Amino acid sequence: MPASNVLATELKELIAPLVARDGITATEVPAVSLFSLQQQERTPLIYEPCLIIVAQGRKVGYLGDRVIHYDPGQYLVQTLPLPFECETYASEHAPLMAISVRIDPALLSEIVTAMGADPRLDAHRDPLPMASVAMTQGIHEAVVRLLRTLHDPRETAAMGTFRVRDVIFEALKGEQGPALRALVLGQGHYSRIVQVLSRLHADFATEHSVEALARQANMSLSTFHQYFKQITRTSPVQYIKRLRLIKAQQLLAQDTCNVNQAASAVGYHSVPQFSRDYKRCFGMSPLQHRRQWQAADAVEA
Repeated sequence: MPASNVLATELKELIAPLVARDGITATEVPAVSLFSLQQQERTPLIYEPCLIIVAQGRKVGYLGDRVIHYDPGQYLVQTLPLPFECETYASEHAPLMAISVRIDPALLSEIVTAMGADPRLDAHRDPLPMASVAMTQGIHEAVVRLLRTLHDPRETAAMGTFRVRDVIFEALKGEQGPALRALVLGQGHYSRIVQVLSRLHADFATEHSVEALARQANMSLSTFHQYFKQITRTSPVQYIKRLRLIKAQQLLAQDTCNVNQAASAVGYHSVPQFSRDYKRCFGMSPLQHRRQWQAADAVEA
């Protein structure tokens, strides 16, 4: 059996007893979640900044013209909360199993500062905000330690946050280390776009003109468009629209509001326009989606 398969099997055997049901399982370590997912068609979503390590099954992400595969033996490094599309390849008998480790900005900054300057990493000019890279022995061992800790409540309480720190430290040493460090070091065009994206995610329901965003980034309009699209693989206008629609989908899935309330909460002034954009994005109307989730919840109950 190839070494990557052996490593993935070890991770799968550690994840399986911790997963209570299909979907996402929270753990006693706030930054850590576990996944057990069936086959899912390509759909728009957002990951918060995180590391995703797949033990079984596979995922394919679509970020503009980029196609990103993350399979066993690889891990995804998501440094920015970018809207993208994703499909999951799995089955009832072999669900996708994975662990997600959220990247806390304060912890990341602390580790980068402690590691000090690294000319090899810091000279990297064009960091990728989302990429799948090969598992190293170091990150595999760190993830194994984290998963074993989750099997013991006392160890989880005492060591959980340290195990997360261990995983992020190993990721900083890997291929996507430059992208993670760029979030902290605050240099160049990449950092300016990151600041704009942070503002959009904190205040997505407010109207934002592209000219105002360019001024915030201290860039000319053409330069801002160039670097925004280089990083996000879409235009600012399309990015904001996709962000709002995914946020609305999350509200509807949680059954916390109706369609009119969801539209208003994410910044739409016209419910018919919201419904048209939503259907183009997700393939069904917001009302159909809401009823679908309500029916699923009723079956589970």
